[in-house]
Amino acid sequence: QVQLVESGGGSVQSGGSLRLSCVASGYTPSSNCMGWFRQGPGNVREGVARIDADGTTRYYADSVRDRFTISQDNAKRTLYLQMTSLKPEDTAMYYCATEGRKFYGYCSFSGDTYRYWGQGTQVTISS
Repeated sequence: QVQLVESGGGSVQSGGSLRLSCVASGYTPSSNCMGWFRQGPGNVREGVARIDADGTTRYYADSVRDRFTISQDNAKRTLYLQMTSLKPEDTAMYYCATEGRKFYGYCSFSGDTYRYWGQGTQVTISS
């Protein structure tokens, strides 16, 4: 049974930090893409950060660049999202996704390209 279990969400004040984790199990990982997405109240889902399975290439949405860091520990089958300098507009449900397909050698923020999804962890930032 495939599972992606996120944790680390919570409520913090503006300027604070959180570290999200996503532990994968139930499938054999391939050399593809992994990413974090979020969906805020009344908003569409958006890609936040993505990483190649070998960790060589990382990409961030403009809204989080220089504040968020995506990383992975393949031995633990865990994907992380370190979030700093958090803002109220970062308030959202955060989802991890794995087994993303590459197009022309690149990962993308198109949610349809990711096969497995976690259940989400809520992040709430107060001003």
